[in-house]
Amino acid sequence: MQNFLAPKLRKMVAEVLLKPGLEEIRLRLERPLMIKGDQGYICVSEEGQPCRPDRSYLVSADDLQRTIQIITKNSWYAWEQELLGGYLTLPGGHRVGIGGKAVFANGVLKSVKDISSLNFRVAKEIIGCAGSVLNKVLLGPEQKILSTLIVSPPGCGKTTLLRDLTRQIANRGVQVAVIDERSEIAACYEGVPQLDVGFQSDILDGYSKEVGVNHALRGLSPQVVVTDEIGHQRDAWVLAELSRSGVKVIATCHGSSLSQVKAKNWAQSSMGVFETVVILSRRNGPGTIESVLRL
Repeated sequence: MQNFLAPKLRKMVAEVLLKPGLEEIRLRLERPLMIKGDQGYICVSEEGQPCRPDRSYLVSADDLQRTIQIITKNSWYAWEQELLGGYLTLPGGHRVGIGGKAVFANGVLKSVKDISSLNFRVAKEIIGCAGSVLNKVLLGPEQKILSTLIVSPPGCGKTTLLRDLTRQIANRGVQVAVIDERSEIAACYEGVPQLDVGFQSDILDGYSKEVGVNHALRGLSPQVVVTDEIGHQRDAWVLAELSRSGVKVIATCHGSSLSQVKAKNWAQSSMGVFETVVILSRRNGPGTIESVLRL
């Protein structure tokens, strides 16, 4: 991932990146170069050492510009559509979040200019992490699937668990359609999944949930639809459409408890779609399974 940084920054972070638990590299214009690991954020000096904020290297406009040129292969406009989603996907499934000035036309976001920050987020694939919940979702020799909702606060591993659960289900002969709205589940790069979601998964990358579900039901004949971050009232239509079609769904949403999720607007009419709920936390590190509940 560091190969996509400007050469000057690449040298600075080389030694720090050798430490385990890397989660993010943050570049902010005229502010400290920072790295996030399992112990939190640290600033990096020009010599490539952890330091106090007042001694850290300040990211320059040239650093940002050179980094963007490397990521986009000197073709900003070829990546413009993906940029409108707020991020770019790198080989390996890593993502670069983007901050800058929005350009609107007739109320529609058309472009982003004056880039002021880049956040490199390390993709984490943990093969086998869903093993402890698989038999709660895929039942018996007939492989009956239960529609499942994975619930956790941000940063607790719900997408990582969703991805591995998708992989294990698809590799057991189940036809899966992945509606990868934010390119975070399979993390496709130039059409190729960078993260393993199983050999019987069809990926609808960048599709909205509504359009993706419509296309999947019309042309891909899924037994299960997988999607991330249910959270809007319009998602209730998606869940209802899947339920009417007899297709199971495995999804995630933000929350810290089942009661908190049930209080959300979309859940008032659609929580009944789900048969199982998995609650995650960071109590013993990301991905701690607090409970698996049958509804």
